[in-house]
Amino acid sequence: QVQLVESGGGFVQAGGSLRLSCATSGSIFNYYNMAWYRQAPGEKRELVALIRPDGTANVEDSVKGRFTISRHNANNTVILQMTSLKVDDTGVYFCNANRGVVDFWGQGTQVTVSS
Repeated sequence: QVQLVESGGGFVQAGGSLRLSCATSGSIFNYYNMAWYRQAPGEKRELVALIRPDGTANVEDSVKGRFTISRHNANNTVILQMTSLKVDDTGVYFCNANRGVVDFWGQGTQVTVSS
């Protein structure tokens, strides 16, 4: 059974930083695109950032310059470093592993940014 284990969410004031981690197995980490999505209350789940097995990455315009996604190959972990957080960044953040039509999801971690 594929597991994506997320950690690092929490409560922070606007302008602060948080670091989210997603750990998985090597068979997933080495062959799947890894991504972070978020879902605000009453909104659709949206892509935040994606990183491919070769290390190339994309971040959405709404977080560009503030969020960074990276891979830590030694422990099969994907990191989302979030800085200059805004109230609009509040939501449940989900780790995703994708390869073609196959998707795996983590359980989600809550990020709350207060003004």
